[in-house]
Amino acid sequence: MGFVEDITKVAVQVRKNADLVVGEQATKLQLILPFLQALGYDIWDPSEVIPESISDAATKKKAGQLEKVDYAIAINDTIVMLLEAKARNEKPEPHSGQLCRYFNAKLSAKVGICTNGVEYRFFTDLGHENMMDKEPFFIFNLFDYQPKDLESLKLFHRDNFDTFAIKIEAEEMVFVKRMAILIGNLLKDPSDDLIRFLIGEFSQFDGGYAIVGKITSKKIQQFKPITKKAIQTCLLELMTRSLTQEMQQPSSLATLPTPPDSTLDDDDSGPNGSALEIVTTEEELAAFEKLKAITATSPAYKFELNHRDTVSYFGINLGKTTWWFLRFYLTPKKKSFITRLPLEEIQPLAAGFEVQEVSASLGGAASRVVISDISDLDKLAPLLLKCYETEAAKH
Repeated sequence: MGFVEDITKVAVQVRKNADLVVGEQATKLQLILPFLQALGYDIWDPSEVIPESISDAATKKKAGQLEKVDYAIAINDTIVMLLEAKARNEKPEPHSGQLCRYFNAKLSAKVGICTNGVEYRFFTDLGHENMMDKEPFFIFNLFDYQPKDLESLKLFHRDNFDTFAIKIEAEEMVFVKRMAILIGNLLKDPSDDLIRFLIGEFSQFDGGYAIVGKITSKKIQQFKPITKKAIQTCLLELMTRSLTQEMQQPSSLATLPTPPDSTLDDDDSGPNGSALEIVTTEEELAAFEKLKAITATSPAYKFELNHRDTVSYFGINLGKTTWWFLRFYLTPKKKSFITRLPLEEIQPLAAGFEVQEVSASLGGAASRVVISDISDLDKLAPLLLKCYETEAAKH
């Protein structure tokens, strides 16, 4: 089952059961945990979905107990997201401040979530580094979402989690929204400065249409209704042209933005120099060396392999991060890698290994192969070589 189907299934269940759920505890168990599971997190693994997590900066309540965040979400033993739960009938707003305090204390966590099991509000630290913003940068509602919302939600899937990509997406969401409000206000009620600017640009046209002399307040008032009508005409033309082009062209799936290579510094530091707590293990480097030896046998392609480590995965590419062909997930408990090849191409080359269809994809991921140890890579050499040559052929 794919990512969209997983979320759709959860949405159907939540819609069916939401009115029957009473209290915060029931909301967690019956609404929130299925959602986290659809995002690829093992809700039965207490080292990955950590309930009642206590931070170093926790303060005591009246009963003498330390404040807790409802769930801390970890990938490879690093906490990356924090979730505060509200009862189904409450608004998902972090009123108490414990989510904010935990976020500010836990530098590895760059995403805070507040939810009532239906609406999920995602926060980060765009305003001040390591200080949770007061306003969410993304809101996902299981009762009311669009395809573009699903594309954004994919960023938080366990297989895709990348702090850089989330930061870039968050900035774009916030600034596009605010810019749209500013532009919308100007278009509805053009300011005097905008009208003065437009009148001043008349000199660009042939035929002597330039306004001679000083642009007075009276002149601006004269052109205010003209400007509004011109804006309406322009918007209508743009909308008509856009719809015409859309009908003439085949539909295409939207792709998620990939962080530019320039942001991927060798010191594994995030924006503004904040540490991401990423540690490249000896096992990951050993897997990389094995892969280099296997791909060196290719008679057709001689790309120099690069690797990029993230909190979620250890990726292998052909010199650019967007040219990746393998992502390793090597933890003490679980070991696997995902490829860009479809399931039907993987299965014949991975006989004896568990092969899965990837439930959520970012940048073309399609299938996963489960291994017990990196020594299995030698047995899978033909498959790994095919992954490498398929990606190399594109470039």
